[in-house]
Amino acid sequence: MIGQSCIKNYQTRLFPNSTSMRLARIFFTGMLISFLGTLPLGTLNISAMQISLSDGLRPAFYFALGALLVEMAYVRISLVAMNWVRKQKKLLHALEWVTLVIIIALAISSFYAATLPAEQKNPILSNTLHRFWLGCFMSAVNPVQIPFWFGWSTVLFSKGVLEPRESHFNTYIAGIGLGTLIGNSLFILGGQLLVSKLRDNQQIIHAVIGGVFAFTAIIQAWKMFRHTDAISTMQE
Repeated sequence: MIGQSCIKNYQTRLFPNSTSMRLARIFFTGMLISFLGTLPLGTLNISAMQISLSDGLRPAFYFALGALLVEMAYVRISLVAMNWVRKQKKLLHALEWVTLVIIIALAISSFYAATLPAEQKNPILSNTLHRFWLGCFMSAVNPVQIPFWFGWSTVLFSKGVLEPRESHFNTYIAGIGLGTLIGNSLFILGGQLLVSKLRDNQQIIHAVIGGVFAFTAIIQAWKMFRHTDAISTMQE
């Protein structure tokens, strides 16, 4: 009883009213889901790592910032227009094909970079386009995050965690942005760690990253042809 009383007093001081406590819960829920969703190997986090490896921290964080801003925009759209999003079957599947082509191209370019001298970079990720806009583009054509957040938002609505309120949406999206940034930061800093440990073996790193992209492309293609991808599930 004493412990429960102390916890309750602490919560009351930290969050003076129930509204603040609820918004804090929404924020940390969005952040946790986003952070955990960023950890599995995927197109965006591996691209951020490779940019960190070849171009440095600042371009990698520019890339991550562009990607997370588009993700936040997608979440916002899914929150206020769930029925509309569900009906965009042709558009979402078209984006899946675009993403598959990009992943294959990234795999090929990574394998190609592995055959070049150490100072050479991935020709796709290290092009003249600013990394922020590259992150925006790659996130915009990556439809996997749409059904991911569609599903989680639906669950949170059904559990009463989220309500169709402006304050709830803004807090939820802010938590998602922070969670994605933290998750991508682990990959970006991991790229820097690889540079320091394998400075003379960057071709090996490019080859490994190329293998990750190739494996990701195979899995996505298999799910698309088997109609077991997240978008097909969302439509059902």
